[in-house]
Amino acid sequence: MRTAITTETTLTASVLPEIRAFIVENFLLGNDSGFDNAESLLESGVIDSTGIMHVVAFLEERFGILVEDEDMVADNLESVSRIASYVERKQALRDAA
Repeated sequence: MRTAITTETTLTASVLPEIRAFIVENFLLGNDSGFDNAESLLESGVIDSTGIMHVVAFLEERFGILVEDEDMVADNLESVSRIASYVERKQALRDAA
């Protein structure tokens, strides 16, 4: 059980900074204002609904996942933390297949 927790933490540690860097570079013009990874990207105005499509394209290309229409919900894409968790779940499903 500890191994699974360690593995999940390791995955988050590698995926999350990359997702955050993409958002900072593409939506904040490289100015990391120190927003919290759990903060809603839509509510804070960092990303708009069109920006979400840009994020989805990045996730699919960079992490080799397919973001299904039914996956495009706040639970998966609202914050950097939620995006990272979603990517990890999708990668785990892909790798298990």
